Amino acid sequence: MPTAVAVTSPELVLPSPDRHTPPAAILQSAEPGERGGGLDRTLAEIHTLVEQHGHVLVVHPAAAPPALVHRLHAARAALETDRLALVGVDLPPLGTALLALQLRQLSICDFSPGVLASAARLLAHYLHAGAVLGSVARLDQVPVGLKSHAKSWLPGSQFAVLARPEPQLVRLSGDQDPGLKGPGFPTRLVVAEGGLPAERVTGALARAWRVREVTPTKLPAASADWWGTPKLTEFAAAIPDISVLYQLVSSVRREECHWCGLELIGDRCAFCAAPLPPPGERGRRALPATRPAPGRLRGREPAPALARTAQAPAPAPAGPALPAARDPRLAPALDTGADRPGAPQAPAGPTGGPATGVHALRPAQREAPADWGPHRPYEAPQPPPPSRSRNPRP
Repeated sequence: MPTAVAVTSPELVLPSPDRHTPPAAILQSAEPGERGGGLDRTLAEIHTLVEQHGHVLVVHPAAAPPALVHRLHAARAALETDRLALVGVDLPPLGTALLALQLRQLSICDFSPGVLASAARLLAHYLHAGAVLGSVARLDQVPVGLKSHAKSWLPGSQFAVLARPEPQLVRLSGDQDPGLKGPGFPTRLVVAEGGLPAERVTGALARAWRVREVTPTKLPAASADWWGTPKLTEFAAAIPDISVLYQLVSSVRREECHWCGLELIGDRCAFCAAPLPPPGERGRRALPATRPAPGRLRGREPAPALARTAQAPAPAPAGPALPAARDPRLAPALDTGADRPGAPQAPAGPTGGPATGVHALRPAQREAPADWGPHRPYEAPQPPPPSRSRNPRP
């Protein structure tokens, strides 16, 4: 099964351009209630997607309500899964929907989940998102000068605004080209008409940008809040060819996340949010590849058994490196194979296996080495002789 691409609203789902693109999974969970009903539904939906697809990418706007973002992070923490990536996109609503469509197209390719999730930041740089607005008085996503702010109060004023990748703002007059700097590669233009007609975008702007295809769609409800006015026509242009998208992502160097082990492109893992180490430390892993055994704390190993030998200890087999002991008689016993004839036996633990922890500190029942002197049997201590003093102390 391909990696699932989920969105937080049905308005962020654009129709598939072909029959091979998988549909997007929509999180239908409502706002959290007094008893956390929204969180319960989010947990159930995400758990089902993880069980069906293995890995899940949840694409949500960076300007989403804080309650929604907190609920997604709470669901990830409650499920204790590292197969869920929360991809926050700093794009207008229509641009976010177009980016989710591109991730859906790439999900059927041979990219690993880590590469697919981290490709969202790469694809966002090649996406042009903007709008034609009737007023910029409440626009806070793009820098607005004092002169443009004053002219926005004039009746009939219109502005062409490009939010990504580089902010631009141009005041429109007549039917001429808006003059926005467009992409230098073929694109597909998606247009959502709101309170303003879309002829300026589908006509002059599409010709200036040399758009191959214009696709109309419904305006997302969050667009009015994002642009600061309900009188607008939103548009977004992106690469339509999946083969070009595949070459773009596959040409980037891949790295291995030192925390979760997934592949990634860029400088940060989308699943665990761990940054990429410096170039000199990328060959080492910060954590072991396998998790510690149950009942053992990470970073703590069992206490080694103590063996007393007369000669220098034999070289330890391949295994975890331990610090060298100062006294050869205190060298840890690392032999895990069959017992050698004549070798001292390590004390047994409470379960029958080798002793660990405090059980390894008990004296083992073994013969003393020859260099320790003659062996003497144990003798019980004798009471001291009676005092012969004439004036004993009371």
